[in-house]
Amino acid sequence: MSSRLFAISFDAHQPEVLARFWSGLLGAERTDDPYGGVSLLSGNDAGYRLGFRPTRAPKTAQNRAHFDLTSSSPEDQRRTVAVALDLGARHADVGQGPDASHVVLADPEGNEFCVLEPGNGFLAGCGLLGALACDGTRAMGRFWSRALGWPLVWDQDEETAIQSPDGGTKITWGGPPLMPDAGKDLRFDLMADDDLEAEVERLLSLGAERVAADESGESGGPGEGEVVLADPDGNEFRLLARR
Repeated sequence: MSSRLFAISFDAHQPEVLARFWSGLLGAERTDDPYGGVSLLSGNDAGYRLGFRPTRAPKTAQNRAHFDLTSSSPEDQRRTVAVALDLGARHADVGQGPDASHVVLADPEGNEFCVLEPGNGFLAGCGLLGALACDGTRAMGRFWSRALGWPLVWDQDEETAIQSPDGGTKITWGGPPLMPDAGKDLRFDLMADDDLEAEVERLLSLGAERVAADESGESGGPGEGEVVLADPDGNEFRLLARR
């Protein structure tokens, strides 16, 4: 492994506003971001941050990735939902039906997330940010397992999941068919441990593709010391040089 997950980043029209929402919901502290963005400490054993980076891209569909928040009791689930609504979230319909035991919400910029009912054994011990649930093929789980050095903790019936060896959030992929590209979404920011171009070549050998600056959805394109790549399902992510 020659890079690590630095942040799971939200595309944001108003990064400061969105960061305040998630900070209030999660009790997450703000931290310095050497790449000029807005970052929160995830408070998670996996060690990544929550990033908020500016974009002009509109949200055109349901996000391909969303957080699943865990609950320790029915009262805890209701409390999390109430806090989110007070901070500016709204209820969202993604086809879950009236009998769903989890609650689907959207943050102030429309990013969906779920507050799960207590008793989810798969996410036991993962913390409040139990999972980042992603739309994606089996190839995605295998790619990101190799890219990050996180072992596969589930690989069955086209569904995959990985988790840091240190624990914390699980990242899951639900298999095909894939949803349309939402445009504005959550994305991975990786930090190269050593040589940036050597790490680019390693990721390309695993199945990533380069994204030209004029093709990237980034506002203004990639900055100095960063490369925009796409994973096997075409989702863009950033590889950052260590600062």
